[in-house]
Amino acid sequence: MPISGNALVRSTAALLLVGLLALAAIVGTTIWLVERNQVYFDQGLEARIIRSATINLRNALQDAETSQRGFLLTGEDRYLEPYNKAVPQIPDLLERVVTVLKPYPEAPAAGLRGGVADKLAELTETIALAQAGNRDQAMAIIETDRGKNAMDELRTLFDGIISSAEERIRAGIEDQRGSTNALRWVTIIGAFVIFVVVGGSAWTVMVYTRDIARARADLEAANTGLEERVRERTADLGKANEEIQRFAYIVTHDLRAPLVNIMGFTAELESSVGTLQSYMSGHDDGDDPRWKEARLAATEDLPEAIGFIRSSTRKMDGLINAILKISLEGRRQLRPEQVDLNEVIETSTSAVHHQISENGGSVTSDVKVPRIVSDKLSLEQILGNLLDNAVKYQDAARPLTITVRAALAAGNRILIHVQDNGRGIAGADHERVFELFRRSGAQSLPGEGIGLAHVRTMVRSLGGEITLASELGTGTTFTISLPRDLRDHVGSMQ
Repeated sequence: MPISGNALVRSTAALLLVGLLALAAIVGTTIWLVERNQVYFDQGLEARIIRSATINLRNALQDAETSQRGFLLTGEDRYLEPYNKAVPQIPDLLERVVTVLKPYPEAPAAGLRGGVADKLAELTETIALAQAGNRDQAMAIIETDRGKNAMDELRTLFDGIISSAEERIRAGIEDQRGSTNALRWVTIIGAFVIFVVVGGSAWTVMVYTRDIARARADLEAANTGLEERVRERTADLGKANEEIQRFAYIVTHDLRAPLVNIMGFTAELESSVGTLQSYMSGHDDGDDPRWKEARLAATEDLPEAIGFIRSSTRKMDGLINAILKISLEGRRQLRPEQVDLNEVIETSTSAVHHQISENGGSVTSDVKVPRIVSDKLSLEQILGNLLDNAVKYQDAARPLTITVRAALAAGNRILIHVQDNGRGIAGADHERVFELFRRSGAQSLPGEGIGLAHVRTMVRSLGGEITLASELGTGTTFTISLPRDLRDHVGSMQ
């Protein structure tokens, strides 16, 4: 059964979740076991230090005792060398043992201090008597077993401390061995889970890839000849577009004839009304009401009506010209050629420079685009319309500033930005201004509302798109996206 995209996503997500949980468990358990191993290691190390310090203290006391016995038996000072070497070290060794035993309150630290003090006192006393010539007194002290008893008690204490330390060392080693075995099993089980997850994911992806390959083969088989059908329909669409443009041209041409007649007859009517007005102004039939009505019609009503007719015919003439202009532009054959965009922009900005500079404004350009292949005339018309609009709708409260920038964009395209600080366009009108015969803001300036519609038509004919960003009272930025090579767009339309 084929795997659907949703099933693939769900199964992959489930496997990844299991793998993530397994990895988290491995990492968490490993960290915990490593920490436990560190604790066991520290405990073992501490026990080894206790054992070593205790043995060092015991050995020093034994060396001192052996040296004492040798000196008392022989009377030779050379036997005191081990004693003289060991005794100065014993206090430091004792303090070391007491210090390392502090974490263990049950350790006989006080007993060690007393036992060591007694043994050192016995050693010092006997050796001092012997050195003073009282060897018999020294031997008498030895025979009382005072030193032997102190040393036996110390050995018992030493053995207990050492045994306890060795037991902790053995327990620490066992604990470390157990943690190591647990870590090994956690790693093995976790690796097995991860391998299962990876294997399941790989199998799912392979099955899904196989299904995709099969579907692609079916799609390619179904799309055999689709490109030719698309080309045919594109050609039909182009023909239909040409028919629409031809129809628009014919309609505007046919509308112009009666409009010219209306304008002509309006002129004759205006001339006749002028004659009638002259006649009326030179004659006066007194209080005849019909005369007054005729005079009012000749001097006020007819001129006003003719004015309305003239205004309407001029507006209709402008609209017909606009439709004709767009129709002719759509029928014009594009001519792709090498174009220096910087030169086109400089030419367009120079055309409006005098209109801007005389009011203290400025126009600048920043072009970072090499030569492109496009229709130069269309580019000039597009930029000319946008710059004329910027001049036309500038804000009277401040000098006009226009900046034209061009830069490369992704997809082998270029972006042209035309920015001004004019009146701006309300957000609700950002799309409407590109519609035919639609205008934005206060209609204080003459115009038919075709400029931006014409610009969008030309931009789209070049394979591009135009957008704007604007805010009332701040200014407007038009952004034009165009292909770097018009031939690619023209070729795709054929």
